[in-house]
Amino acid sequence: MLLRGAVCALFVLQVVPLLARETRGHVSVVLVGATGDLARKYLWQGLFQLYLDEVSHGHTFTFHGGAQSEPKRGRKVMYERLKDLACPPEVSPDRCAVLKDQFLKLTEYHQLKTKQDYAALNREIQTVLAQEGLEEAGRIFYLSVPPFAYAEIAGHINSSCRPPPGAWLRVALEKPFGHDLKSAQELAESLKAFFREEEIYRVDHYLGKQAVAHILPFREQNRQHLEPLWNRHHVERVEIVLKETVDVKNRTSFYEEYGVVRDILQNHLTEVLMFLAMELPENVGNAEDVLRSKLQTFASLRGLEKNSAVMGQYEAYNRHVREELQKGLDYFSSTPTFAGVLVQLDNLRWEGVPFILASGKVLDERVGYVRVLFKNRAYCAQHEAAWDPGQSHCKPRQVVFYVGHGELNSPAVLVSRNLFRPAMPRGSWKEVQDRTHLRLFGQPLSDYYLYVPAVERDAYSVLISQIYHGKKDVFITTENLLASWAFWTPLLANWASESPRLYPGGRENGPLLDFEVVGGEVRFVTKEAVQVMAPGDQQTPGDYKTIQSRFRQSQLVTAWSEELIARLASDIEVAALKAVQRSGVFHFALSGGSSPLALFKQLAWHHYGFPWRQTHVWLVDERCVPLADPESNFGNLHEHLLRHVRVPYFNVHPMPVHVHQRLCVEEDQGPALYAREIAALVANSSLDLVLLGVGRDGHTASLFPRSPVGLDGQEPDVVFTESPSKPHQRMTFSLALINKAKRVAVLVLGKGKHEIVTVVSRAGHEPQKWPISGVKPSSGQLAWYVDYEALLG
Repeated sequence: MLLRGAVCALFVLQVVPLLARETRGHVSVVLVGATGDLARKYLWQGLFQLYLDEVSHGHTFTFHGGAQSEPKRGRKVMYERLKDLACPPEVSPDRCAVLKDQFLKLTEYHQLKTKQDYAALNREIQTVLAQEGLEEAGRIFYLSVPPFAYAEIAGHINSSCRPPPGAWLRVALEKPFGHDLKSAQELAESLKAFFREEEIYRVDHYLGKQAVAHILPFREQNRQHLEPLWNRHHVERVEIVLKETVDVKNRTSFYEEYGVVRDILQNHLTEVLMFLAMELPENVGNAEDVLRSKLQTFASLRGLEKNSAVMGQYEAYNRHVREELQKGLDYFSSTPTFAGVLVQLDNLRWEGVPFILASGKVLDERVGYVRVLFKNRAYCAQHEAAWDPGQSHCKPRQVVFYVGHGELNSPAVLVSRNLFRPAMPRGSWKEVQDRTHLRLFGQPLSDYYLYVPAVERDAYSVLISQIYHGKKDVFITTENLLASWAFWTPLLANWASESPRLYPGGRENGPLLDFEVVGGEVRFVTKEAVQVMAPGDQQTPGDYKTIQSRFRQSQLVTAWSEELIARLASDIEVAALKAVQRSGVFHFALSGGSSPLALFKQLAWHHYGFPWRQTHVWLVDERCVPLADPESNFGNLHEHLLRHVRVPYFNVHPMPVHVHQRLCVEEDQGPALYAREIAALVANSSLDLVLLGVGRDGHTASLFPRSPVGLDGQEPDVVFTESPSKPHQRMTFSLALINKAKRVAVLVLGKGKHEIVTVVSRAGHEPQKWPISGVKPSSGQLAWYVDYEALLG
């Protein structure tokens, strides 16, 4: 057998006592997902590095790659991946060739789909051990597969491929570990059925980054210097940042489900936050002590509100989604690709200190860093050049854990020279003094004590070694995971229906994504700034216009028409859900005209969670034609919305313009009938949301300039009016009824509306001249949804 000969060859190289070999025993490593992208980029190299590290110590291995492909094809793909394995620089080429050949001989491919496949793998492992006279120490299963496959694979491992009693089992899992608290709990429960907690190693590769992994040891080794400073009295703020220049092409399916908060902040940056903010345990190498301190820190986190975060989305994202997921041109996503979040702790050490977490795609640089900036009360009377710059008390004081890339292009730990000289472990970190030409955060590197790893190690290599040695302190336990999701899930829920700020990408972002902390909230520095693009996502860098966040003293929402419709539909859904939660029903009144038709389509085809069964649909205005007439507002509403959603028929309320086979006859008292129906079903006749449009003459609903009825606020709730155009007769809400609503949304689309938008933006309360100017809810909210063409012309 191939593996048997390879194991024998390995024993020739061993020069360690038999006792050590027997104590260590033999380890079988199984990589499930062996032909995948992550395996190709990182995992096989990490396993090879494990072999290089341990072979000279007399440890024996066999490596098994598993995937769903049939053996011939899977073996070919896997060995193509293994051709790219590389040795560290200190290994000579000849020696590297020998080690690669040995590793390949120790590696075999298996088709792993069924329970029987795992049982066959188990028999092969046992056969090799028996033939070579080896004692099994344990097995590592690394699952580089989507999380939905975890439970099935876990069941197969547990039932058919566990090691015998006395040998350990370690199962490594790749994120994501759920997408909110509930899903994380469900996934944890499914794994609990097959594995003990000590057997589960949830991998967050960021914790294998050398600068990140050194945060706790650094705090421990410099406890004497840091303990007096590591608190709210001396720390001004903490920044935890991961910036990327790449977009999410070929990952849009994943990103549509997760977004930047779930992808980066909930795991990578939160774990770094814990390392910085947790109380330092007596033994930082004890996984249980570290976990206990982490959980105490999670308990002290102040809950996140909507205004604890700012979100952005690079402008080409929607195009990438449409292309890769085959979405229509009317599809617009609100998935954030940038997030800045303020985290605060309610404890004696950190109260009042802002911890800023930020990450994004298509930014100006690729860099990751952790920056602890200390307060500085010193005032220097003379310029620092007049004396020793290394002693400057006026320069910023900070500790930086530089994760990689950026200006330094390597992991590093930096400490301001005017702070203290840090203690660093000899052998693993070395001081560097030859990069004085570089600058970091506006300062020359000569202002810092700078240390870099003596040998740079890939994060996955570090973590695979930790799995092999059973060190759990840098892996995510179930309690840790659920505490993190409990913290982030409310923010994700609050932002689910919000639209992120668009940004062009790269250096063209300028100050667009800069944000500030004000009064415990975060907000963009550039108020409601947008980049105006040509239709079809044609970028026009530098063509910026600043748009105020208010229009006629009310909220303004603006975007290109398709995105604006998507935002309005989302806002309506949120209002509906809140109304149903509050009172059990949602009363929604819709206007006629062409503008709402795209909205109807958006609501019908993209908002599956809308509470239609609890929704009552009303008409704001109607033409005096039969309901089946093409001119009927109700007819359009039915064609484009009602017939596509499950609104109970008794919740649909067309205006009674056709009574006794007569159209809009005063004696039939249609307006009074409709007003009484509203009063009977709607408390105080205060509808939850009224949707309006604006005509080029300033009319809204069927309230036209100089109308003798409906405009003075004292009229009946529903009235007959006349239109300048055919059909002349109309039935409509009066301003009195509109202004009773809890929320009013005004939708304005198209370049043809630019002139009236400009006029109305400057007009006072003059409903006889411009009826829309009379819309001012007495105790409700008014929001204007105006697209770029209508707003900017």
